[in-house]
Amino acid sequence: MPIQRSNFARPLIAVAMVVASSLLALAQQPPTPTRVRGTIEKVEGDMLSVKSRSGEDVLLHMTGDMRVVGIVKISLADIKLGSFIGTTTVPGPDGRQNAVEVHVFPEDMRGTGEGTRPYDLRPNSTMTNATIAETVAGNDGQNLLIKYKDGEKKVVVGPDTPVDAADVGVFRNNSVILGYSLKSRYLTRNL
Repeated sequence: MPIQRSNFARPLIAVAMVVASSLLALAQQPPTPTRVRGTIEKVEGDMLSVKSRSGEDVLLHMTGDMRVVGIVKISLADIKLGSFIGTTTVPGPDGRQNAVEVHVFPEDMRGTGEGTRPYDLRPNSTMTNATIAETVAGNDGQNLLIKYKDGEKKVVVGPDTPVDAADVGVFRNNSVILGYSLKSRYLTRNL
């Protein structure tokens, strides 16, 4: 009889060890980066307090490899041919892609996230990071032809569309500028 219990216990111990090692491996994985849009409220040590665009207070842990990008409002006229931009678009009733917002990246960010993909700003919105290949004034705004490595997209930028430039100078003299608007994908929430 003891031989049967021993034979039954060994597989259970093996399964328990596999489950325990799997749980340990999951616990050791780094936290998933969180996209945060908001305004810097306070900095304490390596913690950053941000008021999100939706009004939520978010506490973030700053890591050594984080990148915080500030936002500075500019005019549509400031965008030049050849600029690398990110634009959130939604399809209009006529099928054209209408810009909801346009962000001009600094030169050292050229190529960041290049391409087009679904986005979370509005229902049916997409984010496209690309280079401006052509710009033409239209009756309903500026018409941009933007090109990325696997394609191109025509985008209408209306006169009321927010346009901004990324400012990587959020941290100056090792200090964060309080009240600065930011976007970041490389900060993690402190849960």
